Amino acid sequence: MDALDIKILRLLQTNGRMSVTNLSGELALSRPSAAERLHRLEERGVIEGYSASVSPESVGRDTRLVIQITDLKVAPQEFEQWACGEADITECHRVTGHASYFLQAAVAGTPGLRRLVDRLMDFGSVHTSVVLASPVLHRPMLPPGEEDR
Repeated sequence: MDALDIKILRLLQTNGRMSVTNLSGELALSRPSAAERLHRLEERGVIEGYSASVSPESVGRDTRLVIQITDLKVAPQEFEQWACGEADITECHRVTGHASYFLQAAVAGTPGLRRLVDRLMDFGSVHTSVVLASPVLHRPMLPPGEEDR
């Protein structure tokens, strides 16, 4: 990955709707050259996709959570299948250490939290933390050492 690829990553993570024409202008490349570089990054799996960032609060999910599941009572595959189908779960990570899983969730207030915890209790011990603030959210992902350039 060279400096132009890194610049593409930085630009698109700041504005995922940037057109190839604007991208080529920022990179000082022809439109076909910029499009080819972008295509190669997509083909290599560096760019996994494009999406919109939606404010949880704006869609009625005003309470964000970090949840640890310990003492798992079911097979990991069963829990993961359940988590994939659970609308309140926004991320699910199988981890090393004391906890089996770290989850992130967005729910509608305390009633939503209670309902989610009730559903999770079948799978193991549930430890919840309510997110008060997120000072680092959606940090651009760049190769090590390129963050400050």
